[in-house]
Amino acid sequence: MEEKSTKELTDILGKTHLSDFDSYCNENKKSMGILQESFSVYIKNILVAKKITQQTVFLNADIPERYGYKLLSGEKRTKQRDIILRICYAAELSLEETQRALKKYGMAELYAKFQRDALLMIIFNERPGNILEVNSLLKQNGMEPLRTSGVQE
Repeated sequence: MEEKSTKELTDILGKTHLSDFDSYCNENKKSMGILQESFSVYIKNILVAKKITQQTVFLNADIPERYGYKLLSGEKRTKQRDIILRICYAAELSLEETQRALKKYGMAELYAKFQRDALLMIIFNERPGNILEVNSLLKQNGMEPLRTSGVQE
């Protein structure tokens, strides 16, 4: 059974009675996973499909390997969306996959009305180069580069 979208779940909820809440949860378990676990599983599955190692992702994301492994295992959490964006970019995720990863991690998706987010959306679509080149493009446009994991929260 495939994971249901938020819209599908919302439609089902619109027809669900309070007394059926338990069965709703049981029937939609896969779509309602714990955010942290869902993110980890989601990224790991993509890496397997793309034949990319976690080590390569952390290297390309310019994230300390040990910290990266802890993030993907769920042992550590970050409040820095830029760290997750670095991982997504280094893992060669599409914009759509990145939006989903952000959501699964419990972070705001990239938003087209925010200039920096809009530029990042274009960057994820066009894939102009490595993280250094991404940060260079952000700086050229007067925006903050993707932060590193210097401050681990």
